Amino acid sequence: MNPLNLHPDRLFPADATTRDIARTLYAQVANLPIISPHGHTDPQWFADDQPFTNAAELLLTPDHYVLRMLYSQGVPMEQMGVTPRGEQPQVTPREAWRTFAAHYHLFRGTPSRLWLDWVFAEVFGMQQQLDPTTSDAYFDAIGEQLAQDHFRPRALFDRFGIEVIATTESPLDPLDHHRKIAESGWSGRVITAYRPDPVIDPEFEGFRANLRRLSDLTGEDCFGYDGYLAAHRNRRAYFAAMGATSTDHGHPTAATADLSDAEARALFD
Repeated sequence: MNPLNLHPDRLFPADATTRDIARTLYAQVANLPIISPHGHTDPQWFADDQPFTNAAELLLTPDHYVLRMLYSQGVPMEQMGVTPRGEQPQVTPREAWRTFAAHYHLFRGTPSRLWLDWVFAEVFGMQQQLDPTTSDAYFDAIGEQLAQDHFRPRALFDRFGIEVIATTESPLDPLDHHRKIAESGWSGRVITAYRPDPVIDPEFEGFRANLRRLSDLTGEDCFGYDGYLAAHRNRRAYFAAMGATSTDHGHPTAATADLSDAEARALFD
């Protein structure tokens, strides 16, 4: 087994002079509250505040960066406990975690590895690196800690010193979880961001069906250009009323086109 040691300068420059500057700058902000404009978290975690059940549920299956890396290297989604909606997993969470551990070496030099090693060492107190020989020990140790109240989502939010975290939701989302958080009396600030990809990108799966749902939700005709824009204004106002301060877009490039109103209408039609 290999020890899990986090070097304090692991993210700083190799050059001694610039490293000293980096240390000074970091020391000035290290203990400030965290403002996360795009946190990869599920608002239901904070709405329900239920314990995470195991390491795979917390650190493997919700992380699309981890899943993409493993899938790109030939690991089937089913072996990671991911199945089409409505189907039962083909492996247990422990088995999925073993698959993750067996391929953890693939994450060397990646931001995911830096983040996960920090979580393992600083949050869960693991002292050996994750690999096939330590997989079960990790799974058991993390599971035991997750069963404790101070590892519930809201407790972790407070423990990490988070001032605000933004999730990201489709215009079709009713934002029930955010409403539940707001009405709970909890002091943590979890806000949404407006992610319109499902009703902006014509190549998005179910695009036309999504436009029908947007029409039903807003009372606007989303198959006409004016109604489509009005529907977006409607949902943006709703999101803003629920705390949103930003939009979030999954565009493949930063390329834009400056179209006249007539050209935009013609393209939409």
